[in-house]
Amino acid sequence: MVSEAPPFWWTKPDWRAWALSPFSFLYGQIAGRRMAKGKRLSSPVPVICVGNFTVGGAGKTPTVLALVRAAQAQGLKPGILSRGYGGSLDVTTVVDPEHHRSTDVGDEPLLLARHALTVISRKRFAGARRLVDEGVDLIIMDDGFQSARLAVDFALIVVDSVRGIGNGHLVPGGPVRAPIRVQMRYVDGFLKVGNGTAADRLVRQAARAGKPIYVASLTPRGNAGISGKRVLAFAGIADPGKFFRTVEEQRAEIVERRALPDHHHMGEDEIADLLDKAAAGDLELVTTAKDFVRLRSGPGRAEELARKCKVVEVEMMFDDPNAPAKIIERAIEVHRARRLKEGRY
Repeated sequence: MVSEAPPFWWTKPDWRAWALSPFSFLYGQIAGRRMAKGKRLSSPVPVICVGNFTVGGAGKTPTVLALVRAAQAQGLKPGILSRGYGGSLDVTTVVDPEHHRSTDVGDEPLLLARHALTVISRKRFAGARRLVDEGVDLIIMDDGFQSARLAVDFALIVVDSVRGIGNGHLVPGGPVRAPIRVQMRYVDGFLKVGNGTAADRLVRQAARAGKPIYVASLTPRGNAGISGKRVLAFAGIADPGKFFRTVEEQRAEIVERRALPDHHHMGEDEIADLLDKAAAGDLELVTTAKDFVRLRSGPGRAEELARKCKVVEVEMMFDDPNAPAKIIERAIEVHRARRLKEGRY
C-alpha cells in the first residue's frame, strides 16, 4: 500500500488521474473481487472494524481510542488489532510500549498500546485469536476493512469532511482502495469528521442505503501550552495540514511548518536541522503524538528532539456522546446473532 499519497490525488481529477484510469480499473476489479469473495473467518468475540474508503488517514486512530474508552466504561476488556504498518516484525506480536520501538511494530500500534492491549499481525485472524487468548472480550480493528479476512460485526467507515475521497479515482490514479459501490455493501456505519462538505455526497449515498450516520470532530486533548507561542510545527501523518490547523486553533503562530511523509522516520540530518532551526529562531517545537513515539526510538539526537517537543494530542468527539456505546452494543448484538446462526452458542 502507498504510504505517501501524491498531491494530485486530493485535487480535482487531472490528466494524471485519467492517464492512470486503465490501471485504476484493473486495481478496482481485483480489490472489489477480493472484498466480495474473501473467506471471512469468525472470531469468538465481537469485532468492530474502523476503516476508510481511501489510502491515508481520516481519523481512524482517535476513533479507535474513542471506542476503547467507551468499551472500558462498559466494563469490557477491549483489544486492538493492527497490521503494524511501518514496523519490521512480521510475526503476530503483543505490543509492549515500554520495550518495542516504532520501527518494530509501527507508530500507531505503539501509540494505541498505551491505552489497551494491542496486537499486530499480518494475518488478521491470527491476530484476533491472539487477542482472545489474552482475554479480550471485544476486538477493535484499526484498518483492514478491505482485507476480507476476518468476519466483522460492525464496520465503521471514517471520512474526513475536508478531503473526502480526494479525486474519487482508484489507486494508482487516486486514493480510493476499492470501488465505492462495492465497499458500501459492507459498511455498517459512517462517521463524518469535521464541518467540511467534501464528504456530503458520500453521506447522502450512505443514508439512502440505510446506513447510520455519525458526526464527530477532532478536538485537542489537554493543554499543550503553545497558546501565544511562535512555533516550528512538523508532522509525518497522512494529512499534515489538519495538524497545522489544529496548532493554529490553539492560538500558536506557526513560523515554520514541515510536512513529512506519512509514518516517516527522520534521519539524523533532518533531526539536527529541526533542532537548529528552532534554536536559531527561538521557536517552540510542536508535533503529533505519532511523530513523538517515532522520535523516542530514532537515531542520533532524536531523544533530544522528543524532549524539546510539545505534543498536541487530539481526541475524537462525537456529536452524540452515546454513539460509541451504541456502536459497541450493535456489534455485540450482531455477533451474538451470527454465532447462533453458526451454531456456536
